[in-house]
Amino acid sequence: MTQKTATDPAKSRLSESEKITINLGFVDLGHIDLLVSEGFYSNRTDLIRTAIRNQLSAHSEVVKQVIARKMLVLGLQHFSADDLRAVQAAQQTLQIRVLGLAVISPDVTPELALATIASLDVLGALQASPAVKAALAGRLR
Repeated sequence: MTQKTATDPAKSRLSESEKITINLGFVDLGHIDLLVSEGFYSNRTDLIRTAIRNQLSAHSEVVKQVIARKMLVLGLQHFSADDLRAVQAAQQTLQIRVLGLAVISPDVTPELALATIASLDVLGALQASPAVKAALAGRLR
C-alpha cells in the first residue's frame, strides 16, 4: 500500500532557497535595526536580501564574463587557433565544459592549448589532434 501526502506549498518554497548564517558586528546590526524601525525594510532579512541583490546587480557584467569564460555549451563547440590566440592575448584561460562535441582545430598546437585551456570537461566526444589530447590529458575531467 502506498501512502500519499498532500504537497505543502511552504515546503516547496523552502527548496528554492538556502539558509545561511552570518556574523555581524554590533554597530552594523544596530544600523540594520535602525533602518528596520524607521520602516525602510520590513525586517533584517529583507535588508540583507536587498543588499545582496544590489551587489549581484552591481557585479552583473563580471558575472556574465565569468559565465562566458567557464562556458557550458550544449551541442557543438569549436575552438580554432585564432580563438585561442585571442584568449591568450586577453591573458585569460578557458574552463571548457561541453555537453555534446568539442572540436579543437588541427591548427592548434599543444603549446597553445596548454597556454589557454585550464580545464576541459566533455560529456560526449572530444575531437583534437593526438598531440593536443596528450598535452591536455592532465586537464581532462
